[in-house]
Amino acid sequence: MRQAPFEAAHAAQWADYRRLLSALEGRGRDPSPDLPLARFPALYRRLCAHYALARARRYAPGLIGELHELVRRGYPHLYRRRRAWLAPALGFMAGGFPRTLRRHARVCALAAALFFLPGLLMGLACGQDGELIFSLMDAAQVAELESMYDGAGKTGRGAERQADTDFMMFGFYVMNNIGIGFRTFAAGLLVGLGSLVILIYNGLAIGAAAGHLTGLGFGSNFWPFVSSHSPFELTAIAICGAAGLLLAAALLAPGRRTRLGALRANARDAVVLVGGAALMLLLAAVVEAFWSAGGAPAGVKYGVGGLGWVAVILYLTLAGRDGPGGARGA
Repeated sequence: MRQAPFEAAHAAQWADYRRLLSALEGRGRDPSPDLPLARFPALYRRLCAHYALARARRYAPGLIGELHELVRRGYPHLYRRRRAWLAPALGFMAGGFPRTLRRHARVCALAAALFFLPGLLMGLACGQDGELIFSLMDAAQVAELESMYDGAGKTGRGAERQADTDFMMFGFYVMNNIGIGFRTFAAGLLVGLGSLVILIYNGLAIGAAAGHLTGLGFGSNFWPFVSSHSPFELTAIAICGAAGLLLAAALLAPGRRTRLGALRANARDAVVLVGGAALMLLLAAVVEAFWSAGGAPAGVKYGVGGLGWVAVILYLTLAGRDGPGGARGA
């Protein structure tokens, strides 16, 4: 095709593209309703094709230069940098997540009780009876657990543990912790029984490990290691359980809504809870990989852990209260 017919065939599209480009650049009026900005990506792709054809066919340098300039000006509007994820995430954690949790405070309290109380009781029992742990774990699992904490400084970061190992363990903790959290949440669809079982079992298992190791005299290795990241990790697991119980509540007690309608409504808040818990689990993985295994004195780690519990409690009870609905309870 010669240049003149080529220009005539595509002149209308180029005119539309120029109008949209002027609107995006703020140098012209908004385009008319029959030419919405949503058409810009398609027009841009066509213009790029026309520019490539003009170059391949060796049309006049003036036309090629004009098309090149239009492509150059349109590029930043189509491929502009996406909105940073950090600000929305911080906004979500500062307001939406804690407010949603407080709206469902009773469900969250129930999930926390199902998780922490069995763990506390099992921990006390296993501290007194070293054989009780075998009711939850087999001999190989118990032996592996004991081997992790049976030596002075065994859990610290020695010379053999390098930075690449820390990053590898970070990846492992992220996958493991978030996997537990999402399983606890999703199991709520089994009319709540799945979330109940996972919460109680994990509480029992954690308590059994803590009590057993303390009874053996390995607490000086175990407690400093877990103290710093446990406020975020354990709280997040309980919150995931609460999200699962919200799904179960929609199925078992939908009220005046249909079960599907109740499930949709509760699922929105449940997803918010799981999203916040996932970020808490991510924070726990960072602390566990890069701080818990470090060589800081036990007293410092206990202090960090205590501050962590205070921070979590204050955050969940106070954050976002100046926003809409922030002061409402469940």
